[in-house]
Amino acid sequence: MKEKERLFITVIGEDKKGIVAKISTLLYELDINIEDISQKITEGFFVMTMLVDIKDSRAALEEISLQLKQIGQELRMEIQIQHENILKMMHRV
Repeated sequence: MKEKERLFITVIGEDKKGIVAKISTLLYELDINIEDISQKITEGFFVMTMLVDIKDSRAALEEISLQLKQIGQELRMEIQIQHENILKMMHRV
């Protein structure tokens, strides 16, 4: 069985309808599993973090990143992805 390959996705910008729907639809279409999601609206700004598993996705990491950036441009929001391994390396002693 394949080991999980996880990414953190952060989304920040002015709150509007359809943000979660647009991003989660893309993830579904790319066979990416959402393992955890947190969102908050503070003074009109939308902030969301997602932990996703891309092990079953047919799309390469670069393609996932490109498509998320395109959605970010459409929504006029900042969308960033960070591979779990990079975060683990940053916090090693």
